[in-house]
Amino acid sequence: MRGEVLHYDEAQGFGFIHGADGNRYTFVAEDLRRQVPMEKGATVEFQPNGDKARAIFTIRAAAADDAPATPWQPGPTPMEPAATAPTAPPHLGRLAVADAGRPRSTGLWAYFRRGLTENYATFRGRARRKEYWGYFLFWTVAALAICFIGLIVDGAAGNLDSSDGPLLTMAALGLFVLATLLPGVAITVRRIHDMGLSGWFYLLVFVPYIGALIVFVFTLLPSQRQDNRWGSVPEGIRL
Repeated sequence: MRGEVLHYDEAQGFGFIHGADGNRYTFVAEDLRRQVPMEKGATVEFQPNGDKARAIFTIRAAAADDAPATPWQPGPTPMEPAATAPTAPPHLGRLAVADAGRPRSTGLWAYFRRGLTENYATFRGRARRKEYWGYFLFWTVAALAICFIGLIVDGAAGNLDSSDGPLLTMAALGLFVLATLLPGVAITVRRIHDMGLSGWFYLLVFVPYIGALIVFVFTLLPSQRQDNRWGSVPEGIRL
């Protein structure tokens, strides 16, 4: 498949490629078939493997290796115009359209809405602090609203005077927590990625006493102001 280099960090040995199919692929230095400079915007060929790019080589490097040797020819005389150098291959159209597109909203409500829709079970990528706390702010507001409405309904039904207690409120709140459990875990994993750490650190919440506190501290730390192996810098981060 053909693609275009979005970013390559030679020091850390990883980068991103925008494929001709519209998807983004990650790669590491070991995936390069030739150790040549991977500049941003370079056109490459690669073999997709899930969200990874394998066997990568630049089009320019491949053409240089495969081109037959040309015999020497005399240069142009002062009266002859010099030949025009070939232009570099054009950028992929999809990438240009994506870059020129209107940026998405970075408001708190927009983050909450996307967390329950397109990012419902998205563990890949990064989430900035504003996205994380915006999601849980509206999550808390929604939980309180469910409790308030549920208590009103339970009171009208006479459940508050019975020994069973507010059954409708507890049932509604339980369903809400179950429905939002997966996106809550996913956005926490992306928040950990945003600091350059592996999402497996989320498992610290199961460590008694201090595990949840450590993860809470992670969510308070600022974003890495550069691309890392889990994605590019989130929208809205001032570089």
